[in-house]
Amino acid sequence: MSFIFSKPFFLTLVISFFSLSAFAEQATDAPQLSKTELAIQSINQDIVDLSQSLASSTGDERDAIQLQLFQKNEELRTKLASAVSHGGLTEAALLKQISIQKRYASGATEYLDAKIKELSLQIDSAKPEDKLALLNHYRELQQYLDSIYQSNWQNVTWLKKLDKPDEKLEEALRESTNIRLRLLSASVEYFNQQLEFTTTQLATSPESEKASIQLNQLIIKQRLDIATNSMRDLITIGDHLGLSTSEYKRLAFEVTGNITHDLLNTQVILAIITTWSRNAFDWIVDNAPQHLFQLMVFAFILLIAKGLAGVARKLVTRTVSSKNLKMSQLMQDFFVSMSGKAVWVIGIMVGLSQIGLNLAPILTGFGIAGVIIGFALQDTLSNFAAGMMLLIYRPFDVGDFVYAGGVDGKVSHMSLVNTTIRTFDNQIIIVPNSKIWGDVIKNVTHERIRRVDMVFGIGYSDDLLLAESVLEDIIVSHPMVLRTPEPMIKVHTLNTSSIDFIVRPWVKTEDYWDVYWDVTKEVKLRFDREGLSIPFPQQDVHLHMVEKKDA
Repeated sequence: MSFIFSKPFFLTLVISFFSLSAFAEQATDAPQLSKTELAIQSINQDIVDLSQSLASSTGDERDAIQLQLFQKNEELRTKLASAVSHGGLTEAALLKQISIQKRYASGATEYLDAKIKELSLQIDSAKPEDKLALLNHYRELQQYLDSIYQSNWQNVTWLKKLDKPDEKLEEALRESTNIRLRLLSASVEYFNQQLEFTTTQLATSPESEKASIQLNQLIIKQRLDIATNSMRDLITIGDHLGLSTSEYKRLAFEVTGNITHDLLNTQVILAIITTWSRNAFDWIVDNAPQHLFQLMVFAFILLIAKGLAGVARKLVTRTVSSKNLKMSQLMQDFFVSMSGKAVWVIGIMVGLSQIGLNLAPILTGFGIAGVIIGFALQDTLSNFAAGMMLLIYRPFDVGDFVYAGGVDGKVSHMSLVNTTIRTFDNQIIIVPNSKIWGDVIKNVTHERIRRVDMVFGIGYSDDLLLAESVLEDIIVSHPMVLRTPEPMIKVHTLNTSSIDFIVRPWVKTEDYWDVYWDVTKEVKLRFDREGLSIPFPQQDVHLHMVEKKDA
């Protein structure tokens, strides 16, 4: 710790300590000195020697001597405290030493108060880059002044232990402590408000101005820390002196957030609750009408957004359902859904901006969160991309019968991440879009008409032309079979046990299975009536007996 003291102050201090020579002379005449007396005499002599050296010293040497003087005085006070508690000095000697300490504390307090005011003005008028260096000296002066107040309180307690209470000294200390606590609390509140202001300013300022704001914020934090520490030191002295310190303890807690045993005090808790309640009430009185109006505006904007979302969905529905666009039902549903959601998002953003919320950090946060979520949900994004490809290329639509992703059935629903397929036995299977897009897709009902492929066989002994005529009659007479394209009925294969006909009529896609089942049934009935056989696999087994020859 370095000390910035003027020469007149220390000359006064030296004169005070020169009066200790009388004690030294008196002690020399005594027949025998106690250890405490010898230690105090030695420290006094060191103080006198250092004071004499201080008068002729300059620069760094002067600062070193000042530090030694402070340390010697603290050492002297330690010895005096021991003497007061355990004896070792006569009462007259102790009272004389305490009197010197009182004069020393009074002079130091007066000087440090003036020096702190002077340095505070220098800090206020200095450039920001020079303030940090000055704050270091300011902190040292405040700490030294705090120690002087501690010394004053110790002087009061010593005199009470010696049954020589000094009521004037105690009252003066009580008054000065009370005044300094009020000043420090005002400084703490001011710097705390300034810190909150710079924090808000830092969040909304452009990058070019943030450096100077951060420097100013650092300076305010240091000044707030200095004032808070000094206030907390004085709170302890104020408690001893009987001052009401609950408000100061409440302020220290709100600024630092440190929980101490002082918070268990009922008055401190009551002060905190009272202050918070008052602040809450003041906030409600000052801001409730404005925020209530903002909430009404926000609700009104949401209502408008809801109406516009409905209008947007209707317009998009009418647009995408146009025959000229030829969009699939999946694509239509996608655009209709996204149009309503987009209007909702825009409405919410506009509403939030109207209540004073800064959207830039929110949008930035969404961007960062999107990157993080993208890494965490890579499979989901793969399904999303596959869903977009399915919407663009339209390999199937809602209601189509497909074989996709290893599943066959009717497409019931599709989102951007999965497709719901209803099987023919009425099971619901949800298939990820990436699996569908990465595999073979067979759309059974995509085309308007389909060909029914059937094979019928007759025996080799049956009338070939009659069978062909019967098959043609069955196909031509069926009402669901299309005339164009023409059906095909041909002898296809001379099989091992049958002559096979291929029968390939064309039908509407929705009539496929009806025609298949009707034709199969009718072929069996007509073949039976016409005496045509339908071969089936059979084997003739011939057994030959082998006679056993005699040996």
